[in-house]
Amino acid sequence: MGVKTVVITGASSGIGEALAYQYAQLKYNVVIAARSLEQLKSVELKCKEYNSSVLLVQCDVSKESDCKFLIEETIRQFSTCDVLINNAGISMRAIFNDCDLEVIKKVMDVNFWGTVYCTKHALPYLLQSKGTVVGVSSIAGIKGLPARTGYSASKFAMHGFLESLRIENLKSNLNVLIVCPGYTASNIRNSALNNKGNNQSESPLDEAKLMSAEEVAQRIVKAIVSRKSYLYMSFDGKMLFWLNKFFPLLMDKLVFNKVSKEKDSPFK
Repeated sequence: MGVKTVVITGASSGIGEALAYQYAQLKYNVVIAARSLEQLKSVELKCKEYNSSVLLVQCDVSKESDCKFLIEETIRQFSTCDVLINNAGISMRAIFNDCDLEVIKKVMDVNFWGTVYCTKHALPYLLQSKGTVVGVSSIAGIKGLPARTGYSASKFAMHGFLESLRIENLKSNLNVLIVCPGYTASNIRNSALNNKGNNQSESPLDEAKLMSAEEVAQRIVKAIVSRKSYLYMSFDGKMLFWLNKFFPLLMDKLVFNKVSKEKDSPFK
């Protein structure tokens, strides 16, 4: 067998960047994609320190043409696609009543449609390689979170899409993995959109107390190797998953109370 190829969206920082380094150490062909070319170049240099072949592609996953180009460049350079990690994502934090609809649309375009576009164009090659499609989701895809209506909607949509894809391909040896990391130290909350679509600039959480992107990346790689279907990482995420099945109204209240205690919560 030849060298395997992984495609990682949102690879310029956070979980995506950490995944790039993990796969570079495993000597995969690593395709890194994001909107920021300068940040990608920095990731590319570090990947090459592990003597891994790296392809850098500037890509806005909300544009289908960019996603198509990403996969075309991958195949042109490496002839195969074994793992697609749909990691690119943006968040938002605003009460729906105060929120411009363009904010919801932007979040859906990146988180949901970005996953759909990349998966659509990579799927023929992933079926050929009997590879893995990954969606990096969130506990917001398990339970609707207040002040994150667009974010939760995008992650619920991602879950439905990927579960349907898995069932369609039960006999095709395609692995579909949905990952719910829980709160992870990353830039996603700093760059979360407010009700007008501007970055909120400051995270409402203590990032130092959260799971590191490196730990999340390590666990994702292990789950891909094991060909798992779901990966719930945090204790809170696992509890939320099970308790919400049996006590959904109680969980509504507990989730509201937790969010209302965040720094600068919109519910105060």
